Amino acid sequence: MDKDRLTKLLTAGIQRGVSDVHIAVGHRPHYRVKGDLVSAKSSVMTPADTLQVARVLLEDPDLLPGDLQRERDFSYSIPGVGRFRAHIFCQRGSVGAVIRAIPYDVRGFDALNLPAVVGDIASARRGLILVSGATGMGKSATIAAMLKYINETRQAHVVTIEDPIEYLFGHGKSLITQREVGSDTLGYREALVAALREDPDVIMVGELMHPETAEICLKAAETGHLVISAMHTADVVRTVDRLIGMFPDSAQQSVRVRLADCINAVVSQRLLVNKSGLALLPAVEILRATRAVRDVLRRGAPLAELKAAMEGGKDLYGMQTFDQHLVELCKSGAIKREVGRTAASDRAYYDEHTGAEDSPN
Repeated sequence: MDKDRLTKLLTAGIQRGVSDVHIAVGHRPHYRVKGDLVSAKSSVMTPADTLQVARVLLEDPDLLPGDLQRERDFSYSIPGVGRFRAHIFCQRGSVGAVIRAIPYDVRGFDALNLPAVVGDIASARRGLILVSGATGMGKSATIAAMLKYINETRQAHVVTIEDPIEYLFGHGKSLITQREVGSDTLGYREALVAALREDPDVIMVGELMHPETAEICLKAAETGHLVISAMHTADVVRTVDRLIGMFPDSAQQSVRVRLADCINAVVSQRLLVNKSGLALLPAVEILRATRAVRDVLRRGAPLAELKAAMEGGKDLYGMQTFDQHLVELCKSGAIKREVGRTAASDRAYYDEHTGAEDSPN
C-alpha cells in the first residue's frame, strides 16, 4: 500500500466519521464506525502492504519489521484532510497499525453533548481533574474541550505533555505550550519537572500511568496549579482507587489525605449509540470535591461511599452516577432503553427508574 492508497483510505475514513482505522495482515483494512468495526472496500493486506504502511507513516523507506520490536506512538497529518494518532506494532512477525482520526477543530462541551457542569469543572483555578474511561470513550476530546474553554476564557499559561500530541490549539486568551514525549522531551516525568519551572497555570498530562508521574501531578495540584489528566479506568471509584493504588501500601493513607486536599473532580465516560443509530453520545459519571467527598478520602472510608456522594449531590453540585445519567438519557429519548440497560452498572436500578420489565441480568 503506497502513500496515495493510504491517503485515500484515511480520507475516506474521515469523510465517514470513523474514529479508528485498523491495519492487519490477512484482513482488509477496517474502520471503527460508531463503535463497530466495518471492513473497508479494499484488498486483503499482505505483510508487504502493512510494512509499507509503517514506512509511509514513519517516513522511513528503509524500515524493517525487526525495527519495530518496540511499539511506536506518533502523530501523522494529511494537509487539508485531518490529523491522526498512529500506533504501530509487530504481531506474529508482521506489522500492524491502529490509526486514530483527530479532528482539526476542537469541539466544545455542547458539541460533545457533555453535561453543563463540565464547564464549571474546567473553570477551576487549581487542583486535580481526572478524566477516565476505556480506550475510545472520548477522554481526549473531553480534555481538549476543557483546554478550549480555558483558552477562550482565561489569560493563562497552559503546558500540555502528550504522547503524541493530538489536538492542536490556536491563539486565544491563553498561551498554550504543547510538548510531545519522544521528540520534545524524554518522558512524562522529565517534562513535568520542567513544566513546574515554566510558570504554568494549567498542566495537562496526556495519561497518568506511573507512580512518579502521579506524585508530581499531586505536588503540582497541591502548589496551586490546575492539573488535568486522563486514566484508563472504567468509572469514578475505580479511578480514585487506581490512583491511590499507584503508591506503596505504607503511603496510601497519606495519599488519600493529599488527594482529599487537592482533588477537584473526576469525570468518567462511556460512549453509547444514540436512538437514531447515527451518532455516539456520552454517558458521564461525575464526582466533585464536596465536603462529603473529601471526608470519605480523609478518614479512609471505603471508596464505594463515593457513589452515595455522587447520587446525593446531583441537584446541588451536578454530580451523577452512570446509572443516573443513563436513566436521564433513556427518559429523554436520546438512547434506546436496551442500549442504556446494557451499559448500566446496576441494572435493577436502571429497570426500576425507566419502567423496564424485569429480565435476567
